[in-house]
Amino acid sequence: MILTTTIRLITSLLALSALSTTSCQKEENAVRWEPDSSIEAKVTALLSEMTIDEKIGQMTQADRGALGNIQDIKEFHLGSLLSGGGSAPSDNTPAGWADMYDRFQSYALQTRLKIPLIYGIDAVHGHNNVRGAVIFPHNIGLGCTNNPAIVEEVERVTAKEVAGTGIDWTFAPCIAVPRDERWGRTYEGFSESPDPTKLMTAAAVKGFQGSSLGDGGSILACAKHFLGDGGTTDGRDQGNTQVDEQTMRALHLPGYIAAINAGVGSIMVSYSSWNGVKMHGSSYWITDVLKGELAFKGFVVSDWAGIDQLPGDYASDVAMAINAGIDMVMVPTKYKEFITTLRTLVNQGRVPLLRIDDAVRRILRKKFELGIFDRPLTDRTLTLSIGSPEHRAVAREAVRQSVVLLKNENKTLPLSKNISHIHVAGKSADDLGNQCGGWTISWSGNSGPITTGTTFLQALKNSVSPATKVTYSRDGTGATGAVIGIAVVGETPYAEGQGDRWDLSLSAEDVACVARLRATGIPVVTILISGRPMIIETALGISDAFIAAWLPGTEGQGVADVVLGDYNPTGKLSHSWPRTMSQIPINVGDQSYTPLFPFGYGLSYER
Repeated sequence: MILTTTIRLITSLLALSALSTTSCQKEENAVRWEPDSSIEAKVTALLSEMTIDEKIGQMTQADRGALGNIQDIKEFHLGSLLSGGGSAPSDNTPAGWADMYDRFQSYALQTRLKIPLIYGIDAVHGHNNVRGAVIFPHNIGLGCTNNPAIVEEVERVTAKEVAGTGIDWTFAPCIAVPRDERWGRTYEGFSESPDPTKLMTAAAVKGFQGSSLGDGGSILACAKHFLGDGGTTDGRDQGNTQVDEQTMRALHLPGYIAAINAGVGSIMVSYSSWNGVKMHGSSYWITDVLKGELAFKGFVVSDWAGIDQLPGDYASDVAMAINAGIDMVMVPTKYKEFITTLRTLVNQGRVPLLRIDDAVRRILRKKFELGIFDRPLTDRTLTLSIGSPEHRAVAREAVRQSVVLLKNENKTLPLSKNISHIHVAGKSADDLGNQCGGWTISWSGNSGPITTGTTFLQALKNSVSPATKVTYSRDGTGATGAVIGIAVVGETPYAEGQGDRWDLSLSAEDVACVARLRATGIPVVTILISGRPMIIETALGISDAFIAAWLPGTEGQGVADVVLGDYNPTGKLSHSWPRTMSQIPINVGDQSYTPLFPFGYGLSYER
């Protein structure tokens, strides 16, 4: 413990020393401006002093784990680093992240112009790469709250926890409008409908960015993935959205308009295509529509190695992407090749210098707005609040509001806290990793005790009376003598394309678990942990009550609150619920619409 504390102290002192040294050298090297200069004046002054290499460096984003040498930050004038899913320091604690950030930043501050890094991370349901941070419900659950206020509060807490590790930028919110539940990223969108998506998007942006980007605890938001990622044929990840422009604008563009109106500072381009044309190369959507028609003033970033999917050789990929309007390029491992290639393209006239200057101006503007020129290192007072009881209370409330009660025969729920014996079953009843889903600690997530939180089983035991007996089995056996059985079943963690599924039926293991409880003759409550609606008719038919809990995150107490009646369920479906796979895709407004449960459905307890 003493050694760890000493190492952190040394790291912080080195970073502060570097900052002090660069401050002393400012008169010699850095661009000077009056303290009361406008941001635009500062950007213009700085841009006028930059070499082409310094400009291209600002447009380059590398993954922290792919840095060949930490000196590359200084040598290549890197403007940004990121942590991809699971790309964490060896000390995966809030303090460990803050130490890492400050160390990276100290090298950026040694460059000639002292331009600080902006560091990006996929904080998509809390600061989800960091052990001990609060993990909130994924967006599909937040969409079911129908409450923009709780979404804003969730993202405000997320922003504070992200800022507490020094990081300035989250690749969120995802504002995809998933139109086919077979898509593995369905849980990352708020709804199948653009209307609630617009409301939740604006709230999320406000939560992340606060009243001002320069305020302590505010971070830069990034609306993603532009455009049409949720509409691909058959729900294939990174696939082709085959719709006319009218449909694209009606379904997939409204969320971006809401984000821009809310002041979003960055937008990420989608891997997907529109009628066969990759979005990463679409000057029409990025420049003509986004920057022109919608007057977006922030910067556009590519997705992870997204330009590599463009047709042609690497030079043509880079030229096409930059000329299409991408300002910062996420080249996690190929940053040196990208820098060399773009410099050659500029020298050849294949990428205009005006395009470079526009991109750099957009990036610098956001760095000044964030205040990182003045406060480049971590605010350690925020570090102390990560994972705090106050933050977990917000997550618990978000879980309560996200839960949707689909069935409640004979008023099975809520349960009395004084009930004599509850038997809990299922693979997800006591599994924090399953509860959180993908994008948790690692990219795809994992089952098991991967971070700090409360499982449903733990929460139930915490909440019932001391006289209540709570037993557990994974497979549903051992329920003899119980008054009621609760099965917690559903999906295990996945992310992106690995979650694409052509059969969304509950597993045989899950159905058998529910059936074993039913065979005892006791009432059965089934709680579904999933990132999308699933095919549940068999389990639904043998359950007296059925709850869609989605992917609630670390605060399983919120689910227990609903089961035990401390919260009267208010969640409403943000997706239509199919009866069979043959009905998918099914969406509200379809000409033929006979779902198992319609969009907006959700029961409450009768009092």
